[in-house]
Amino acid sequence: MADKRDYYEVLGVERSASESDLKNAFRRLARKYHPDRSTEEDAEDRFKEIQEAYAILSDQQKRAQYDRFGHDSPQGNPFGGFGGGGFNINLEDLLGGDFFSSMFGGGGRGRTRQRRGSDILIRHSIDLKHVLEQSEQEVIIELPEACDSCAGSGAQDGEMTSCTKCAGQGQVRVRQQVGPFIQQSVQPCDECSGRGSISENPCRECAGSGQEMKSKTLRFNIPLGAEDGTRLRMRGNGEPAPQGQGEPGDLFIELEIEQHPWFERSGADLIMSLPLGYSDMVTGTTITLEHLDGKSLDIKIPAMSNSGETITIKKRGLPRQRGSGRGDVIVLLKLHMPKKISKATKKALSALKENLSPADTKQSILDDAVDRRAGS
Repeated sequence: MADKRDYYEVLGVERSASESDLKNAFRRLARKYHPDRSTEEDAEDRFKEIQEAYAILSDQQKRAQYDRFGHDSPQGNPFGGFGGGGFNINLEDLLGGDFFSSMFGGGGRGRTRQRRGSDILIRHSIDLKHVLEQSEQEVIIELPEACDSCAGSGAQDGEMTSCTKCAGQGQVRVRQQVGPFIQQSVQPCDECSGRGSISENPCRECAGSGQEMKSKTLRFNIPLGAEDGTRLRMRGNGEPAPQGQGEPGDLFIELEIEQHPWFERSGADLIMSLPLGYSDMVTGTTITLEHLDGKSLDIKIPAMSNSGETITIKKRGLPRQRGSGRGDVIVLLKLHMPKKISKATKKALSALKENLSPADTKQSILDDAVDRRAGS
């Protein structure tokens, strides 16, 4: 018995602890290490150790014997029954009925547990322009609703009979051996699934499921600046509660934002690549595009622009989700290289090339490289 820990040490109390101190210590530790609730690796062993310690110290005769001899009794093990469960102590009385009700999903004594319907998730695609304003969307989908014929009960004409197993309570008490204790817990009745009543004649319209599919029109607004994957909740539009008892679930609408032909999104900013010819980058130009907000987007290209440079157009992006205002439009300039050119164009380019001094061109490239390195 030398490997056993001191019972007072197990419960974390002094040897002079009162009966109330022992009970409070046991309640605290049992709640912490109960195998059905604790995530500790040694929870089951600790729980058995705690039970054994309390079983001995809560019995005045056994406690007096333990105080005198400890674990090494001259008569062997004076506290027999630990392996075989010789103690009939009701854990529910010690820990409280709420402990087991919450653990097994019960709703308290004498009350039928109200179950909630399942949630439903659907996906809805929208254009990028829809996040610029709180546009209203409308979808028509098939959703489960409580059967009209049986009011969701699943029984023909809604006629239900009281469950004989739980006497209409929806819950049953279960006794099981946990170490040296007989544990009583409250669990939903498996005969009626916690309803307290059963159907002898299933509804012919819904085959006893209590549900039927109906077409429903849903209207909702797109939040300003909504991102791809944003979920909108419509409470009470999910599946009805099983057999019509309880609240329906919720409907979640997940937004899928379709890819735009030229804009890419970075938060509230819109980024685009703009291919330009060499002459446009050298002499400068203005490109006008139709923007998401219905207004024209004028992109002014300065003369002598380089490929890879960016132009920022302030406050023409998407609405910011946090704060006010809109993001920016960022335009990346790219030199457009045609796949094919006509003979006339090629001849004109050759003439242009001859007009440029090779020395000047080479020196210009070197100067640009020096300037860029100095700038970085």
